[in-house]
Amino acid sequence: MTRVLDAHIKEPQSGELRSAVVFLHGYGADGKDLIGLADPLAEHMPDTMFVSPDAPETIAGMPPGIGGGRQWFPIPWIDGSSEEAAAAGLRAAALDLDAFLDALMVDQDLLPEQVCVLGFSQGCMMALHVAPRREDPVAAVVGISGRLLEPELLPDETVSRMPVLLIHGDQDDVVPPQSLAAAAQGLQDAGFTDVYAHIMKGTAHGIAPDGLSVALAFMQDRLGYR
Repeated sequence: MTRVLDAHIKEPQSGELRSAVVFLHGYGADGKDLIGLADPLAEHMPDTMFVSPDAPETIAGMPPGIGGGRQWFPIPWIDGSSEEAAAAGLRAAALDLDAFLDALMVDQDLLPEQVCVLGFSQGCMMALHVAPRREDPVAAVVGISGRLLEPELLPDETVSRMPVLLIHGDQDDVVPPQSLAAAAQGLQDAGFTDVYAHIMKGTAHGIAPDGLSVALAFMQDRLGYR
């Protein structure tokens, strides 16, 4: 049984809905952490709804001062959980996110090709894990400052291939910058032909203006704004 994800929503600026961008936040944050990205994007994507769900789990014993304290799945080297717990958490969260995307498209009368998924950090891991395994390809995936999980399984488990943009800061000390190259290689090995990359110079674990600008142009192209 899947868990229902609460979401933060910014309605289309124009009042007319023809596409959606789903933000997936990182470990220790919640949906409020990324919904603010809708403000600079909305004027360039006026017919787009922005949706930012909360990850399904609250982190037990969350250190003070870190985001909203939610996770998509446990991370053993941070919380001391087992690899088995992390794998089980990933599988459960993937089902939750899959159901969330299905419900969003039905409720808003959107086709998969009208939806982009943008994930940051652990949210990037979720986007790169879930989107390729869905029956129909979404318009695009933007993965920022994350990594591709279980790349060895992807060639056999990929169902849908969509354009993917990978973005990473070259000073990231949380998820190593070389994770971008590894993710790109894993996607290409699984038959993805439209894989793009952007390195944010002088950027740590975050989203710099140039990265957001590149992501905007990429999503505009895939959603028919240009």
